[in-house]
Amino acid sequence: MSMKLQDLHKNKMLKTGNAMKHAGTPDRFGKTAAAPDRKEQRKLDQAAGLVPFACKLPSALVAQLHTEVQTRETNMNELVATLITQGLASKTEKTEKTEKPAKAEKVAKPAAAEKAEKATKSTKK
Repeated sequence: MSMKLQDLHKNKMLKTGNAMKHAGTPDRFGKTAAAPDRKEQRKLDQAAGLVPFACKLPSALVAQLHTEVQTRETNMNELVATLITQGLASKTEKTEKTEKPAKAEKVAKPAAAEKAEKATKSTKK
């Protein structure tokens, strides 16, 4: 069974199309802006003390984060790190402010309780 000339051209076209699909990126397009591969990036992150941290957030909050990234002209990692640091710092300031009066109240309560007991004892006598 012999092939027609049209079938030969069709097969040749399919072979070249597949070869183009499986070919790598030409040197001129990807070499200058190439980021480090995953292993290199992981080593760089570990050297910088970075740890991967994943969490699930509401989509509205993620949209706010994306707009904040664009306005501050920074990347998402830096933005999230600064926001978490600021939030934790304000939380510790609030707890320090609330702990000091709480300790004073604990000291005052037994003194008030002693006065109340003395007053009740003196009225009973």
